[in-house]
Amino acid sequence: MGIVKISDQMHENLRIASNALSRSINSQAEHWMRVGMLAELHPELSHSQICQLLIRAEQAGGFDLAALAQALPSAGGGSGAGDSKPSLQVRRVQ
Repeated sequence: MGIVKISDQMHENLRIASNALSRSINSQAEHWMRVGMLAELHPELSHSQICQLLIRAEQAGGFDLAALAQALPSAGGGSGAGDSKPSLQVRRVQ
């Protein structure tokens, strides 16, 4: 674990969002980082699709970026740009 320095304004945004969504400030920041990371890696996915992936990943044993990256089609030549639901097969890591 490390320390990440953020602006006062971002901290205030985190505080407001974490209160509204019943999360700790750290949990809210981690959520935003996961969503943002997946959005950058897969800009073709909507926010809703990213959230669905995160839920499926949690059901399968937790967030594992390597498994998510392998499960998602690459941005340039995926398996069907018209798919409404991205598939996710994640194995449980112990």
